[in-house]
Amino acid sequence: MNIPRILIAGVCGGSGKTLLSVGLSAVWRQRGYSVVPFKKGPDYIDAAWLSQAADNPCRNLDLFLMSPPTVVRSFVSAANGADVAVLEGNRGLFDGMDARGTYSTAELAKLLHVPVVLAVDCTKATRTIAAVVLGCQRLDEQVQIRAVVLNRTGGPRHELVLREAIERHCGVPVLGAVPRLLQSLFPERHLGLVPPQEHDRVTQAIHQAAGVVEDHLDVEVLWELARQAPVLSTFGEELITDSPTKPIVARIGVFRDPAFQFYYPENLEALTREGGSVIDISPLRDPGLPDVDALYIGGGFPETLASGLADNRSFRDSLRRAIEAGLPVYAECGGAVYLGEQLQVDHTQYPMVGALPVVFALQAKPCGHGYTALDVVGDNPFFAVGESIRGHEFHYTCIQPPSAGDLSFAFHVRRGYGFDGRHDGLCRYNVLASYTHVHAQGTETWAPSLIRAAVRFKSQPSHAGL
Repeated sequence: MNIPRILIAGVCGGSGKTLLSVGLSAVWRQRGYSVVPFKKGPDYIDAAWLSQAADNPCRNLDLFLMSPPTVVRSFVSAANGADVAVLEGNRGLFDGMDARGTYSTAELAKLLHVPVVLAVDCTKATRTIAAVVLGCQRLDEQVQIRAVVLNRTGGPRHELVLREAIERHCGVPVLGAVPRLLQSLFPERHLGLVPPQEHDRVTQAIHQAAGVVEDHLDVEVLWELARQAPVLSTFGEELITDSPTKPIVARIGVFRDPAFQFYYPENLEALTREGGSVIDISPLRDPGLPDVDALYIGGGFPETLASGLADNRSFRDSLRRAIEAGLPVYAECGGAVYLGEQLQVDHTQYPMVGALPVVFALQAKPCGHGYTALDVVGDNPFFAVGESIRGHEFHYTCIQPPSAGDLSFAFHVRRGYGFDGRHDGLCRYNVLASYTHVHAQGTETWAPSLIRAAVRFKSQPSHAGL
């Protein structure tokens, strides 16, 4: 199977991968190509920018959350038929969970046989950058580092020395040099980039990123590199095995607005495939909860939009009544925070839904950040006791006081932090609220179980009165 593809990797986080990936995707889309973007790792925000730039859903490829065959299947299924696939790495090229680089961008590059373009921050360095690139080449020669892009160069002389050193010692071309930009096109805050849902000039930012790539990179040679990617013949056409969609059996409400935006496309597609009719809901704007059989509340930024969420009291009250009547709710991270009694931000208390007997507070540093591994140890609406779940967490909120007390939790935390370092999956009524985000292709029981819970609730006589 011939899928032109290219992976933008970095020596470290902040090396310019997102700027280059977004800009390159936008340039190729503007030239009339069908571009399918991918993000290595569980990141939602970079993926959202890539989706906007390519005008196609960005899918996450993660070897911790998914098995290698599942990663390959996801890539082939989404990229098949496109003109080009643009993959953005995460952190440094060889950075993984341990000293062996387990689950790294390099491992993904080898799995998908994708040519790698290495972005390097050249601030206050010249020939040493050649040593860094050479080290990356030598550390694992199975990784196809085919080109280098210089970032934050200081001027023509700086660029000339860098080019000469890299091409002489490393034998790979330098296909661009991006100077220090006067302002950031993608400003950052506590969870990374400001997401496009909250950015006030999305189109302008993407247009400017495309301009940076057009002005400073050799886009034609990058295109040829993507086309030189080897045929994925060993994976076979049989990997594209879309399961038939079942008839609609339940209405699944999904919170989607600037406050709640962290959803993998595959999660929503899995709900639809299992017979769910997905209904978008905005707790910021809607006056009340519509008629649904279950809720899926993803993560997001309730902390930055706490005032707006608190002001919509009619919606909060309608949701609390529905939960008290038994509505099944699966809530992740920011969704869990919204269901609590209060959210404390900068010494201000904002009332939330009040369905969970906890108060959340925004902290100055992350409470949990990284991959998680959970064991299901308690009864809950969605997972069987004895299951093991892999996911990830990234949150600056935690419960107050930071002790679980007498709360009821479904998950024992083997890796990660969750609510207090030992527990995750807070349960009350028909709610399961977790700091862990799951991917439907890695946790295959998730979507069917949510649909089953919705069908059970729908069949209850009391549901008709909601």
